[in-house]
Amino acid sequence: MKPLRKSLRLAAGLLAAGLTAGLLTGCTPASESDDQQILTYLEPQFFRTLYPPAAGFYPNGGVVNQLTDRLLYQDPETLELSPWIATEMPKVNADATEYTFTIRTDVTYSDGSKLTAQNVVDNFDLYALGDKSRTLTTSEQIANYERGEVLAPNKVKFYFSKPSPGFLQATSSYNAGLLSDATLALDNEGFGPGNAVNIIGSGPFVVDSEEIGTDLVLKAREDYDWAPPAVAHQGRAQIDGIHYVLAAEESVRTGAIVSGQADIARQISAPQEPLLKDKGIDIISRGTNSMNNQLTFRFNHPILQDKRVREALIHGINREEILRVLFSESYPLATSSVAKTGLGYKDQSAAYTYDPEESKRLLDAAGWTPGADGIRVKDGQRLVLRSNTALPQPRSKEVMTMVQDQLRRLGIELQINAGDQATQNADAKDINKVQIYHTMVGRADYDVITSHYGIASRDSFLNQDADGNPIDAHLQELLDAVTSTPDEPGRRAAVEVVQDYVTQQAYTLPLFEEPVVYAVSSRVKGFSPESVARPWFYQVTLEEEN
Repeated sequence: MKPLRKSLRLAAGLLAAGLTAGLLTGCTPASESDDQQILTYLEPQFFRTLYPPAAGFYPNGGVVNQLTDRLLYQDPETLELSPWIATEMPKVNADATEYTFTIRTDVTYSDGSKLTAQNVVDNFDLYALGDKSRTLTTSEQIANYERGEVLAPNKVKFYFSKPSPGFLQATSSYNAGLLSDATLALDNEGFGPGNAVNIIGSGPFVVDSEEIGTDLVLKAREDYDWAPPAVAHQGRAQIDGIHYVLAAEESVRTGAIVSGQADIARQISAPQEPLLKDKGIDIISRGTNSMNNQLTFRFNHPILQDKRVREALIHGINREEILRVLFSESYPLATSSVAKTGLGYKDQSAAYTYDPEESKRLLDAAGWTPGADGIRVKDGQRLVLRSNTALPQPRSKEVMTMVQDQLRRLGIELQINAGDQATQNADAKDINKVQIYHTMVGRADYDVITSHYGIASRDSFLNQDADGNPIDAHLQELLDAVTSTPDEPGRRAAVEVVQDYVTQQAYTLPLFEEPVVYAVSSRVKGFSPESVARPWFYQVTLEEEN
């Protein structure tokens, strides 16, 4: 296939420069160039790595999802698992410590190399065990992994030290996207910006070109013929390519969609939804089926060690007002730390009522009394807490600004951490810099609650001491039970117990069920995000508009 037109980069440059929508209207839509069907996709942030275990960051996953195939496929609506590169569902022993997969033998990577049984084992050995020498991290989705083994040219087996029932779903995630042998040999830098053309998967698209941090072009593989049997379309992708463009400003994204300069834009704010609908733009909102958008409280911080203070925060934040002012019906009020559509959800709404008078009573009882400037004081210390800004999450700065205002009325000063994504990531690991952590995690499996709260994963509560031991050992025991209980009823019950416990301990305040909201041109047909709302373009078509 001939390279995609270089004129695509011109449109990218205009968008990335942040020019107004009016200046974009004179450009030729990239998707119509040279009669090729190129979908132009606008991102508010650009990918930082294409290493699959790190693909949870929205822009990373949005690319990895197009380049790679997985052993299993997860239906985005039913969450049911079915074969993909595996020819059938695997054989799993009674305690979920051994998984045997039969795989296809006709699959090739985009560099021409074969997808083999040994290659599949090498993929999972890397993702599950990591490689410190190359600073490649482990996947938070694969627990208790020991090793993989090749049994035959079409058969592999994976062994676990303890039950690992979440492994089935993990093999369907873009975090376990299969890569070629050459790609598996890369170090952390090799997966980063500037090296996208070296990321070789067996998926329906391949990287054609990259301009670091602003522009990425994928083209369809002509010989692709191993899509999940569960999906309607088979064979080559129906579009010729995908053009990712950085458009950090929402006004640029919405203007480009309305003008026909772009086909899909991610992260559309609630106020823009009705305006775009009025102009004939489709709004597609997909929940992430997992951990809700929430504020987790770092309970080992001196101020937050007192449960009464944590309860005061919960009852002092008016979530309904935040949703009314900042969001739309696409953002349902959370009733637990787990989304209603998430596996193992249990209603906790009775614990999360707005009651500022109760908050004041709790703070008084905890010994925090109003100071001269209205901020409460105890033993000469002002009641000051600090939060992050969750840049990948919708309207995080505005959310935390409203929380800041609401808490000040109670006599609590909230300082909001400034800085780019790297600064936010670094500061979030320091309890002295961030005590109230704005966060969420997307994964359509019971194990996601352990990914969110577990000390070996994201550890949103910072629940470990200087030696790495859990501060709240009981919480970690409950989380470990989620990942090691082999049967589904037991896993569901284990997730429910964790929700009950974090509610009883006032460890978190769920805000809303976080969707990913896309603005989609009416010329785009067949677009449907996958199970945790990342885009998948394999079945998309583009139709000419009248």
